[in-house]
Amino acid sequence: MHQANLYSALRAAFPADLQTTAVEAIEPGGQSLYYSWADLEHGSARMANLLASLKLPEGSRIAVQVEKSVEAMMLYLATLRSGHVFLPLNTAYQSAEMEYFIGNAEPAVVVCAPGCFGWVSKLAFNNGVGHVYTLGADRTGTLLDRAAHHSDAHQVLARKSDDLAAILYTSGTTGRSKGAMLSHGNLLSNAAVLKVYWDWQAGDVLIHALPIFHVHGLFVAIHGALLSGSPMIWFAKFEPEAVMARFKDATVFMGVPTLYVRMLADARLDRDMAAHMRLFISGSAPMLIETFRAWKTRTGHSVLERYGMSETAMLTSNPCKPDARYGNEGERRGGTVGFALPGVGVRVHGDDGQPLAAGEIGNIEVQGPNVFAGYWRMPEKTAEEFTADGWFKTGDVGMQDARGYFSIVGRSKDLIISGGYNVYPAEVEAFINDLAGVDESALIGVPHPDFGEVGIAVIVPRKGAQVDGQKILDALKAQLANFKVPKRCYVVKSLPRNAMGKVQKNLLRDQYQNDFS
Repeated sequence: MHQANLYSALRAAFPADLQTTAVEAIEPGGQSLYYSWADLEHGSARMANLLASLKLPEGSRIAVQVEKSVEAMMLYLATLRSGHVFLPLNTAYQSAEMEYFIGNAEPAVVVCAPGCFGWVSKLAFNNGVGHVYTLGADRTGTLLDRAAHHSDAHQVLARKSDDLAAILYTSGTTGRSKGAMLSHGNLLSNAAVLKVYWDWQAGDVLIHALPIFHVHGLFVAIHGALLSGSPMIWFAKFEPEAVMARFKDATVFMGVPTLYVRMLADARLDRDMAAHMRLFISGSAPMLIETFRAWKTRTGHSVLERYGMSETAMLTSNPCKPDARYGNEGERRGGTVGFALPGVGVRVHGDDGQPLAAGEIGNIEVQGPNVFAGYWRMPEKTAEEFTADGWFKTGDVGMQDARGYFSIVGRSKDLIISGGYNVYPAEVEAFINDLAGVDESALIGVPHPDFGEVGIAVIVPRKGAQVDGQKILDALKAQLANFKVPKRCYVVKSLPRNAMGKVQKNLLRDQYQNDFS
C-alpha cells in the first residue's frame, strides 16, 4: 500500500541536521525554550507509542481541548503517525458544547487542561470514553507522565490518501455542530500547493501566534513550516509588542485582521521594523481595505489575503510572487482573496445553478483534492451541501472580476466572523431562547473596530416577564465560548418580520450597525 500518512511527508521535509532549532517557544516571562527537530520526532513518537499501548480500534478519535503548547502540536503529530483521527476543540468551549462533541464524535481518548480534568473527565466517562489525560501549557500533565515511559522510536502507521486524519467541528445555521472530515490526502494536497504558491524557501522563519484548534493555526501555519523545514517562533498568545519585536528574526507571519489592527495601533510599527519580513498573510475573516492600505503605508508590505474553510482548507490566494499564468506581476489586491489555487476549482453560480459572468454576485462553489469527504455521521446533510456534479456549496456569496480575482461579499447563512472565529446565530439563539423569560431572539453581526464584527442579541420577553439584557449575557457566558457571547443585548417588544413571517435581520443590522462606531 502506498504510504500516504501526512506525518511521513512532513517528517521527510525535516532538515538533515535534526539537532537544529525547530521551534523557539516564548515563555510567559519572555524567556525562550528551544525544541529541536529531533525533539518533535522523539516527543511525538513517545505519545504515538502511548496511544498504541492502549490497543485502540483503528481510526479512533483523539479529542483535544488544551492550551497552546509545542507539546500539544506533538500530540497532533502523534495522532497522525499512529493512524488515529485528531479532534481539536476550542479551549473556550463550555460543558454544554463539550458534552455534544464528546457524545457525537465518541472519542477513545480525551486530553484536557489539568484545571478542567474534574468536569471534562466526568463528561467523558459518562459518554463511554476509556481514557482521559491532562496536558498543561507548562509541560505538565498525565499525558507527558505516561508518554515518558515509552520508546522515542516509532514506526509510522501506513495510511491511504482518503483515510481520515482530522475532524473539525463547524456549527450549522440550524441544529447542532457538524464535524467536517478531512483526510490525509486533503491536508497534504493543500499543504503541498501552498508550499509552492507562497514560495516557502530555505531560511524562512514563521512567527506562529495563532491558536492551534482550527484550520489557520493548525493546518495552514504548522503544515507550511514543517513541510518546508522552516523553524517557528512560537507564541502561546498574541501580544502585539512581543510579536513585532521578533520581525527582525522572522520572514513569515500569519494572522487574522484583528491582529493587524492591533499592531497598527502601535506607533513604533514602521518600515524598518518590518524590513526583514518576506510575507504577511491574513485570513479567517475579511480585512477592511483601510487596514490593508494602512499596513502597506506603514510597513511597505502588501498583506496577502486568502480564503478557505474548515471543510476545504485553503481555496484561493492573492499572488505571492509574479506569475505569468495570471497576466499580472503578482499584485495583491486589497478587498479580494485572489485566484483559485492550482488544482482547486472555484466557480460562482446563481440560485438557479447557472454560471454567472464576471462581476456578477452569486454562490461560491468549489471542488478539488482539498475538499472534505463530508460531515461526520451526517450523510443527508453531506448530500445537501454538494451539487449534482460534485461541487461543494460553501454558503458564501461572492464574485470573480474580469482579471480573475475572487471577492467574498457576504454569507448566505448569516454567519458572523468575530476576531477570526465563526459564530453561527442559530446556535447562540437556541441557548438564549432556553433562558427563563425569553420568548424569541435574533443574533446579528455588526461592524466592530477591533474584532471586525461582533454579535448583538435582540430579544423579545415572554408576556408578563421582566428580562434584563445584562443578566442574559451573564447567563450565556456560563454556557458558551466567550467569542460566541453577544457584546450587547437589547430587549424589544417584537422583531421585524416579512410577509412570510421570517425575521428581517437586515433591518436589525441597519438599526444597530453603528453601535460600536
